[in-house]
Amino acid sequence: MNDLKNKKNDFRWYQDIIKRLIDIVVSVVAIILCGIPMLIIATCIKVEDPHDKIWFRQQRVGKNDVLFTIYKFRSMTTSAPHQVATNDFTDSYAYITRVGKILRKTSLDELPQLFNVLQGKMSIVGPRPLIPAEKRVLKLRDQLGATAVLPGITGLAQVHGRDELDDTKKAEYDSEYAHHVSFHLDFWIFWKTIFIVLQGKGIQDGKRP
Repeated sequence: MNDLKNKKNDFRWYQDIIKRLIDIVVSVVAIILCGIPMLIIATCIKVEDPHDKIWFRQQRVGKNDVLFTIYKFRSMTTSAPHQVATNDFTDSYAYITRVGKILRKTSLDELPQLFNVLQGKMSIVGPRPLIPAEKRVLKLRDQLGATAVLPGITGLAQVHGRDELDDTKKAEYDSEYAHHVSFHLDFWIFWKTIFIVLQGKGIQDGKRP
């Protein structure tokens, strides 16, 4: 019983304190290192469409189902449906810009979320934040206890198939992560994500045919 209690205390110590400190350090360092690349990306977006916005802001569901505003580089035209998951688009490529195709393929459109991490709204690793309209996955997450942790830039579901997973499988992976948060797991997901992004695996824009 004491061993179980100590294990629980160690888990909370990492999740509530150490993990947050790591998020702050990693996000600050990453923002500094990615400053010039982000400036180049912003310039490319503006050159393609001088009259449109560089940033994309959207309401997402965070820890304990609290809404927050997520930041991304704009990869679609402003005429794209705003509160609809990209996977539900019937013709997403009609909205994705030329620069956006590159950003989405390389996941560089996600870089501004480093500011969400610095704010404490997100973590480097955690379940991906969903839009309120994704009710099925959100309900499954609630039932499985996956909403008790901060959402992340990458997560367990992202390294096990990403957009190729169905709703149930995504929620199950999110729940598994929420119940087993550890430095070892975060470290593994972080490096696994780098390899997957470099390989361009698991990305799907729009509904499956």
